[in-house]
Amino acid sequence: MAYKITDECISCGACEPECPNTAISEGETIYVIDPDKCTECVGSYQSSRCAEVCPVDSCVADAEHKESRDQLLAKWKKLHPGETPAVT
Repeated sequence: MAYKITDECISCGACEPECPNTAISEGETIYVIDPDKCTECVGSYQSSRCAEVCPVDSCVADAEHKESRDQLLAKWKKLHPGETPAVT
């Protein structure tokens, strides 16, 4: 399931450089996550980096974008062709 950023975001930008898929960008008022690029860090890390570094816990699982671990890994492979996942 992709992550999303809630309205509690303080636009500190801590999450953006942590995303291995460049799924996070600055929106009009808060940062946003592109669900087509978010893999919950599957393929790169053991856990979601954005949620770990967010000082106000505004990075949360997005129930509207449910995906299995296998689907997330397949998405990671499409985003990183020719690379081997660091974490599966």
